[in-house]
Amino acid sequence: MSDTAPAPSPGAAPAAPGGLEDFIAGLPKAELHVHHVGSASPRIVAELAARHPASAVPADPAALAEYFTFRDFAHFIKVYLSVVDLIRDPEDIRLLTFEVARDMARQNIRYAELTITPYSSTRRGIAAEAFMEAIEDARKAAEAELGVVLRWCFDIPGEAGLESAEETVRLALTRQPEGLVSFGLGGPEIGVPRSQFKPYFDRARAAGLRSVPHAGEATGPQTVWDALNDLGAERIGHGTSSTQDPRLLEHLAEHRIALEVCPTSNIATRVVRDIEEHPIRAMVEAGVLVTVNSDDPPMFGTDLNTEYGVAARLLGLDRSGVAELAKNAVRASFLDTAGKARLSAEIDAYTAAFPAPRG
Repeated sequence: MSDTAPAPSPGAAPAAPGGLEDFIAGLPKAELHVHHVGSASPRIVAELAARHPASAVPADPAALAEYFTFRDFAHFIKVYLSVVDLIRDPEDIRLLTFEVARDMARQNIRYAELTITPYSSTRRGIAAEAFMEAIEDARKAAEAELGVVLRWCFDIPGEAGLESAEETVRLALTRQPEGLVSFGLGGPEIGVPRSQFKPYFDRARAAGLRSVPHAGEATGPQTVWDALNDLGAERIGHGTSSTQDPRLLEHLAEHRIALEVCPTSNIATRVVRDIEEHPIRAMVEAGVLVTVNSDDPPMFGTDLNTEYGVAARLLGLDRSGVAELAKNAVRASFLDTAGKARLSAEIDAYTAAFPAPRG
């Protein structure tokens, strides 16, 4: 999420070149940059709204399509927070988390590192222990029932300041759920310098959590440098402006620091004016490890399959190229070695078995 104004209807690009849509739909995939509340589809939001009828959020999925049409960034924040406000008790958290996994399963997402902002829930009065139990119960059920492996990134909502940073790192270290693998920083970038969060990232990293802050989405490449130098970033959320600094691109490529690229999100939030101008081509040409992700998919009218189609068109990829893109996400993930090998092998087997195009 950035602090620029979202476009009313993204409509970024055709989903995929001819013949690739079916391949992408069945392709086993990993996703590394996707937000917990931001993944609440109209179906999920309607179910939550029905649980809390006093909310201003419509309980009719059809009405939600209009509700998710954003006039400007302030309106987007208002809508986003109204959905956050539907998460009022541990049962809501469990429902949201499991149903997000169900939507992932429909896209053949096998593994996802879901960005969660526990501060948003604990400051509303949900007990930390109950919050952790709810997400962990959903995680275990998702793996057992849906075949989707979930891991958590606890992120600081940067706009909430250092109080939220202290609370987030405290929850991460004292209530650390089994699925927690990383520590992040989201929210607006403008006016929220990365460096002020260094002490909190230092503590999280010392405890073994991996560093995955947002940077260089609505601001320039210096923010990415700050995330690398001050926060020890191992992956960069978005990093859209990295292409403005050749030295930064060289550094990212040399050190295999992946960029979590979200094309449709970048159009919706207007950090990129037109999909044809998206810097993903320049990133790949510079040798940077690029992963494709959906960010806040229902709010931006997309999903991971659509994002793969957009990337395939922009990069001119065939099936093998798309499969390699999927394996990039596995390489950049925080799966263990055996898990990476299994998922990569599954991608290879699927690609080899997929029927050759006719003609």
